Amino acid sequence: MSAPVYKRILLKLSGEALMGDDSYGINRDTIARIVGEVKSVVDMGVQVAVVIGGGNIFRGVAPGAAGMDRATADYMGMLATVMNALALQDAFRRVGVPSRVQSALNIEQVAEPYIRGKALRYLEEGTVVIFGAGTGNPFFTTDTAAALRGMEMNADIVVKATKVDGVYSADPKKDPAATRYQRLSFDEAIQKDLKVMDATAFTLCRDQNMPLAVLSIFKTGALARFVTGEDEGTLVLAQC
Repeated sequence: MSAPVYKRILLKLSGEALMGDDSYGINRDTIARIVGEVKSVVDMGVQVAVVIGGGNIFRGVAPGAAGMDRATADYMGMLATVMNALALQDAFRRVGVPSRVQSALNIEQVAEPYIRGKALRYLEEGTVVIFGAGTGNPFFTTDTAAALRGMEMNADIVVKATKVDGVYSADPKKDPAATRYQRLSFDEAIQKDLKVMDATAFTLCRDQNMPLAVLSIFKTGALARFVTGEDEGTLVLAQC
């Protein structure tokens, strides 16, 4: 396989990605497969930071959160992301990949507090850094946390790893004529109303000229092919 074209990436994983075919929670086989995909690029020498969502856990308690104060519900969601971060760390340990969890909320018994300098040093040492608890603030999504941490970590690109293998002109499940965009500009994505990330995260990346990519974490070898410059997923740039 070719040499990687990116030295450092920020990988955004949704909590739902960890569910596999389950209705909520963490599927052990699925998390092992995802960690295997990340390990393949770590073995190439790519430095990887991860921001993880919490939808897989919060979905199970969402009915009880109906009508709850929004800030309280968001803090519950942040705690769910920390649980997922710890699960990822354990899965990385099992395959021999060093990793550290840093939390935007202060939970020192289970995770380090987020300290930018330490996170950068871990990345330079080849350790995967997993960021939990989003930005540490309610009303902001983990997409926004990914954009923010990507810039703080001086990442070359933010990679949103989903169940879909790129950005399409329409929903490929509903429209068989939908086509995948290989490259897009930020302005094109806005004009065509393509939902790449949430609006705050997308605007942050556009304003700071941070490239974005969308690809499938469930497509075997997709992440490795992308970091070596092959045509995989969709790349969003300031100018195409």
